[in-house]
Amino acid sequence: MERRTLIRQTYKQFDKLILLVLIGLVGLFIVYPIVSIVAFSFRSGGEFSLTHYQSIFSPANRKLIWHSLWTASSAAFFSTVVAVMISLSAVLSGPRWQKGLEKAVMISMISPPFVSSLAFIILFGRRGLITYGLLGLSLNPYGPQSIVLLQALGGIAFASLLLFANLEQIDLFQVLASRDLGAKGQHTLKDIIFPALRPGILSAFFVLFTMNIADFSTPIIVGGSFKTLATEAYLIAVSTPNLGQAAAISVLMVPSALIAFYFYRRNMRLGQTIGAKRSIKDIDLGLRLPGWLRLIIFLPAISYFIITLLKYGVILVSAFANTSSGRIKWTLDYARTLPPNNLAAIGRSVGYSLIAALAATIIGLLISWYTHRRRLPLMEGVEFLTSLPYIIPGTFFGLGYVAAFSSQPLMLRGTAIILITNYCFRQLSVPIKAANTTFSMLDRSIDRAAKDLGASELQTFWTVLLSPLRTAFINSFITVFTSSMMAVGAIAFIVSPGRTVASMELFRSVGQGRYGLASFQAVLLIVIIFVFNLILLLFKDRKGGRDVSRTKRSK
Repeated sequence: MERRTLIRQTYKQFDKLILLVLIGLVGLFIVYPIVSIVAFSFRSGGEFSLTHYQSIFSPANRKLIWHSLWTASSAAFFSTVVAVMISLSAVLSGPRWQKGLEKAVMISMISPPFVSSLAFIILFGRRGLITYGLLGLSLNPYGPQSIVLLQALGGIAFASLLLFANLEQIDLFQVLASRDLGAKGQHTLKDIIFPALRPGILSAFFVLFTMNIADFSTPIIVGGSFKTLATEAYLIAVSTPNLGQAAAISVLMVPSALIAFYFYRRNMRLGQTIGAKRSIKDIDLGLRLPGWLRLIIFLPAISYFIITLLKYGVILVSAFANTSSGRIKWTLDYARTLPPNNLAAIGRSVGYSLIAALAATIIGLLISWYTHRRRLPLMEGVEFLTSLPYIIPGTFFGLGYVAAFSSQPLMLRGTAIILITNYCFRQLSVPIKAANTTFSMLDRSIDRAAKDLGASELQTFWTVLLSPLRTAFINSFITVFTSSMMAVGAIAFIVSPGRTVASMELFRSVGQGRYGLASFQAVLLIVIIFVFNLILLLFKDRKGGRDVSRTKRSK
């Protein structure tokens, strides 16, 4: 009896220790960097000052502000419009085609950074395969129109996934009722489906606006002399010691992120209120629309997927061909001359990303367990803090790590730890949301039964709840690993020369105009990400199959 009591007390102490460690990690690697970068933006010469903000709004920088607002909002608008068309195409296509569209959109997101910019230059540059090789033209591809185009293409997949989630929240019976009352297909679309998508549309627009306004790589690569606030912040941070001004620029990017988060939370609450109803994704609605309206809906969606296939095809060809003359000349030079430091960078990327994915997934599942399952006081606030790095601009979070961990006693800059923790806590909300969804589907009587049998909270989690979380674990691991392999904005300021990673090497190759080498690097990244994701998915399916067979045998 005494031994059992001692074991129970040990579990309780260990439980408290885990909780304190989780809160401490969130405070150290999320709250502290955010507070540090905001504090830096209000300091000059060691004292409180508004100098950095005044310099941003000076006449010389007003043009940069206008450039940023115009390109970010224009690209976000076009991305959202196309994403709406893709989501409506899914509604009109039936359940089987809906699943195919979702998979196609998800596959299009598994793309290393700058691939769109790289493909654009290869096709439409001064010696582009289309402009020069096919049409005999030598056009200048650089400028604001190229920034808007590439940012718009880059945001379509993300916005589409947000809107696909919204489709789950539209009640099928409202649509069927409108049809029973004699409403035409276009009226059902206008009066029921589109209004239900409106919160998701607003959320997608503001999220994309935040991503675009914080994007420094696209303007640097294809902007030419056209500069934005993000490029200015990047150049200041990497070339001067004036972190305060770069911090102030990054702070100004946060309000749009908070607006996007508001609409996201509104969507989540809406989904919770109608989640029990049957979704329109369950059946083929059979909406009959005029031919001109179907063309307006399906043409942008089809065009996007054609462009995506063209993009990947061009990168694959350019990895094994010299296209600098506007014509294709097959070669293996890029594979033979790949610098050794590139291979080392790829190895570091894989290693860092695997560690970050494992850490983020474990920490996220535990936070979700304490918050959503056990409903401990104050843990909802902790969960909210974990969502901040995901919604704020990556440059802001990256500069926060520079401000927080560039001096003693927390001197982490130049180490692998700062990269791994940035990867991990930037994506921490992904496993938390995945675990929340799983926990919401598990009956709480399971926990009570385990406790009645004498199990502690930790024993209940380990022996009872961990198995149903397997799918959430693997899906979260894949998402965090993929995002870490492709990360640029949040790590551009904390990568040291001896610890560079593959995504930054790709950025350097594109910036130096070494497009063939960059294409080969991009193909390597795509293959590595695809192989790792495939292995994990096969493992998940195999484990799922074993569980099903065990269930059948038990019956």
